[in-house]
Amino acid sequence: DLKTAGWRDHPRYPDPLVEVLDPRFRQYVIFSAAVERLYTGCRWSEGPVWFGDGRYLLWSDIPNNRILKWEEETGVVSTFRKPSNFGNGHTRDRQGRLVTCEHGRRVTRTEYDGSITVLIDSFAGKPLNSPNDVVVKSDGSIWFTDPVFGILGNYEGTKAASELPMAVYRLDGETLEATVVADGVAGPNGLAFSPDESVFYLVESRGEPNRKILAYDVGADGRTLSNRRVFIDAGPGGTPDGFRVDVDGNLWCGWGMGAPDLDGVMVFAPD
Repeated sequence: DLKTAGWRDHPRYPDPLVEVLDPRFRQYVIFSAAVERLYTGCRWSEGPVWFGDGRYLLWSDIPNNRILKWEEETGVVSTFRKPSNFGNGHTRDRQGRLVTCEHGRRVTRTEYDGSITVLIDSFAGKPLNSPNDVVVKSDGSIWFTDPVFGILGNYEGTKAASELPMAVYRLDGETLEATVVADGVAGPNGLAFSPDESVFYLVESRGEPNRKILAYDVGADGRTLSNRRVFIDAGPGGTPDGFRVDVDGNLWCGWGMGAPDLDGVMVFAPD
C-alpha cells in the first residue's frame, strides 16, 4: 500500500485531515496538498524554521540536544547541530541569519560562516531561565520569551534555580540592550506580531484554568506594550504553543499535549 512517510494510507484529495470550519479559510487550502510526516525518531520536536533560499527546514529535538535539517529536494534528514545547547525556538533575522532560543540559558545567532554569536545570556547580572521562542521585528529588534521549563529538570536542559521572573524581553538589534516588555505572564511561550506590527500576540502556557493567547497593543515607539487582553481562551485541553501569523493576520497555532482530539494546527482569524 502507498503510505505517506510510513504514517498512514495516502488520502484521496482533498485531505480529510484539513477541516474548514469557516468559509474564509478555503482560500488557504490547496486541493491537491496533503498533510505529510517528514520525519520520525525525535523525542520532542519544536521550533521549525524555513530557509526558502536553501530549500530546507530546521527544527529542534530538545531532549536529544540537537537541531535537525530536512532538505526539500531530496527528503534527506541530517543533523545540523549537536549538541545544540538544548535549542528550542528558532527564527531568522532581517539578514536571514538563524536566531535560536536555547534552554542552555541563552539566545544565539548563527553567522554566515557558521560561527555562533551569543546575543544574551543574562539580565541585570543574573542568568536567564531557559529562552523558549523568538521573533524578529522589522526594526531588527529581537523579542523572546524566557520561562523556566528548561531548568526544571535534566530532560530538556540542566536543572537549576531560577534567578529571574519569567518574562518577555526585547533586544535592540544594534546595541543588544535588553528590556523587559511583558511580565506577570504564567509561562510565556510562543510569540508573534500582526502583519502591521500593531498587535503583539503571546501564549500564556501556564494560564489558569486554561492556556491562553494574549494580545497587546504595540506602542508608537515600537518598543512598548499595553492593553493586555485575552485573544483566545484555549479551553479545557487546549494547548497552543508555538505559532506564526500569515500576511492576512491569521494565527497558525501548533496545538498538542492536551486533549488528543485537538492535536494538530489550529488557525484563527484576526477577529
